[in-house]
Amino acid sequence: MSTFSRSFSHKQRALTVSSPRLFDKPVSSPKFSRKSEVSRLFCVLIAIGSVVSFFLAIGGGYLYVLPNLTKSYHEKNLVSFNGSDSFCDIFDGKWVVDNSYPLYNASECPFVEKGFNCLDNGRTDDDYLKWRWKPRNCELPRFDVHYMLKILRNKRIVFVGDSMSRTQWESLICMLMSGVQDKGSVYEVNGNKITKLIRFLGVRFSSFNFTIEFYRSVFLVQHTWSSKYGIKRVRSTLTLDKLDDISNEWINADVLIFNSGQWWVPGKLFGVGCYFQVNNTLRLGMSIPAAFRTALETWSSWIDTKINPNRTRVFFRTFEPSHWSNLTQRLCNVTNQPLSETNGQGSSSFSDTVLEVAHGMKVPVNVLHITPMSAFRNDAHVGLWSDNPSLSDCSHWCLPGVPDIWNEMVLSYLHDNYRHTSLYQQSEHEAQAQLTLWIFMHRIVDLL
Repeated sequence: MSTFSRSFSHKQRALTVSSPRLFDKPVSSPKFSRKSEVSRLFCVLIAIGSVVSFFLAIGGGYLYVLPNLTKSYHEKNLVSFNGSDSFCDIFDGKWVVDNSYPLYNASECPFVEKGFNCLDNGRTDDDYLKWRWKPRNCELPRFDVHYMLKILRNKRIVFVGDSMSRTQWESLICMLMSGVQDKGSVYEVNGNKITKLIRFLGVRFSSFNFTIEFYRSVFLVQHTWSSKYGIKRVRSTLTLDKLDDISNEWINADVLIFNSGQWWVPGKLFGVGCYFQVNNTLRLGMSIPAAFRTALETWSSWIDTKINPNRTRVFFRTFEPSHWSNLTQRLCNVTNQPLSETNGQGSSSFSDTVLEVAHGMKVPVNVLHITPMSAFRNDAHVGLWSDNPSLSDCSHWCLPGVPDIWNEMVLSYLHDNYRHTSLYQQSEHEAQAQLTLWIFMHRIVDLL
């Protein structure tokens, strides 16, 4: 499969060679005084020393600058669109009303789980569908389905994670399917219905020869059922230093999108007898935050050793906030409008850990830091409009809805009119260094 075209529009500086007279100085009279010869020799030595010092400074500068540029690649999500010289953090912004949304009709997309189609399940208001994310200092590229179908041709997109990842997977399929005339050309590769019970689901867009796949791996690391002869309270373990046994299936994707976090809670771990294991040793006293970090470090090591960054673009989506009014009693109050304040939901220790781990990786990872922006959207949860109205749900999202915006952000990174700050800045530094060197050498020639 071909790789994504990653074109970066850089400012070109014309370095026009000066007149030949620069290099063809007229030869003066052969009658030189000894003093003049010494003076000229002294100037030459100064020039040579300056050149050596210059290259030492440039070399030292690059040793300092390049690692910091690499770090900025992981730290910042600054993007420049449409050839602009200004950059903006696409996750810093606000929700604005946009009547051109939603991007698709869930009832016309066979890949939306019934439980996420809120309108079809009886929700009467549709205001939650009309919100678009507006970054503070720029605009996200408008979703152009035909253009995206074209650039995704012959590609393999893979989602890995929990049910939130599956929701985003369904969303992307429906977004892209809206531009396909022959709906029958889009199908699940094994003929499976979309369900949370299957670990692998893959939808093929045969007219464009690409697939969008989902692998269920809620912890990302290996989950193993314990022997009945072991410690009674330990029913299963998470082997934190070993990635999920299906991880080999994720290699050779063109786009990898990960998430994890919703299952890293006491009720889904200790409450069901699941504990942690590292180096073949059971760690009964290990905290969940420490275990999550260890698991992410295992994931990052796998990415750094298994993934070819020249082929695969890697994303990790941060924690998705829930909006339970009372989680213990499973009480959920879905509003009609987004919240005006995040009420403490705009940050998460899980998200912080993702950002910190990605910061130190060799392979570039685009962190989709959607925690703050999603914290405003209490209005967009499933609530009671699922396929089981007796259970409220303020964790999952209606489709269409918030996951569509997450996908628009992913697609913005794949858009051919963007440039990542670090790569752009690196090229700018290189161009500036070349220009400075050229000017310096001209001055040396003039001096000689």
